[in-house]
Amino acid sequence: MWNDFADYIIKHYSRSSLIVEVGAGHFQQVVCNLKKHLKVDIIMTDIKPYHDQIILDDIRQPNLKIYENAQLIYSIRPPEELHPHLENLSDITGADLIIKPLSTDSINTRGKMNLINYKKAVFYKSSNK
Repeated sequence: MWNDFADYIIKHYSRSSLIVEVGAGHFQQVVCNLKKHLKVDIIMTDIKPYHDQIILDDIRQPNLKIYENAQLIYSIRPPEELHPHLENLSDITGADLIIKPLSTDSINTRGKMNLINYKKAVFYKSSNK
């Protein structure tokens, strides 16, 4: 399923100049797959970075300079209370947004997110293009 999720991003954002993963945490399978197949700058952010390749940022009060020129912002299993903050950041920057919630979570946005079923991956996406 994670390979399918990465494959979707690879197929749809290979011409991007910047992709940002919000809430990178310790799960690195998707970002490693993206870095292996894309020649795109990929920034990882988290409120508690656990290594030096993750930039400290609080999505509730984001440093907008981090997200300038991003074509895609994505987050894997973010808490529902952060969904509106991700949506706001996407609106401000003009980047597309992908939220991959836990299978038991609902989506907490204004309703403009579309459910995407791509192979074995299921996630929500909004486009700002």
